[in-house]
Amino acid sequence: MAGVEALRLDAPVTLLAGDNGSGKSTLIEAIAEAIGFGAEGGELDRLGELPAVPREVLGGGLGPVLSDTRPRNGYFLRAESFFNIAQFVDSGGVFSPDLSLYGDVPLHGQSHGESFLALAANRFAGEGLYILDEPEAALSVTGALALLSIVLKAAAGGAQFVIATHSPILLAVPGAHVYELGPGGVTECAYDDLDTVRLTRGFLEAPERYLRAALE
Repeated sequence: MAGVEALRLDAPVTLLAGDNGSGKSTLIEAIAEAIGFGAEGGELDRLGELPAVPREVLGGGLGPVLSDTRPRNGYFLRAESFFNIAQFVDSGGVFSPDLSLYGDVPLHGQSHGESFLALAANRFAGEGLYILDEPEAALSVTGALALLSIVLKAAAGGAQFVIATHSPILLAVPGAHVYELGPGGVTECAYDDLDTVRLTRGFLEAPERYLRAALE
């Protein structure tokens, strides 16, 4: 992917925007794998397994450049695998994390959005690395605002986030590095210039124009 070499992940929050099929999920999965997360998502260090080891991925085409500080904890959220992760947390198995780490309420006893916010509120904290692939899939507008607040507080406490998202709300994180993926590759982009922001703003200002175009 053109421009990926210029991708900087040294900010507290890095955001990846782009249309469906632009490569956001492929890139964020590669970043997570390079850091040592399991491909299915979940905690960085998993009970019963060897410690996570950073490595080159994509046939050696992408590798992490790390500082001297290793994350104390971390989480890789994949929307499509969160059901299985929640089932593992709720199972109470030998290697399952203690439910108290997630707010003491079974994740499958809550709605999808509630369980994800319980994860975020209880697990996202300072000196951790959190990689999220389209977390807005589980969230209402108020849920996205709640997640934005959690991300800001955790980042202020030393946490680091890499988030792929279509949400104009999550893309509005102050001070974040924002990249847009498209046919030309990866480019750093201002919030107001992002396609998803421009299109959402245009629709809200004149929905009838967009509806007329869709019907025609």
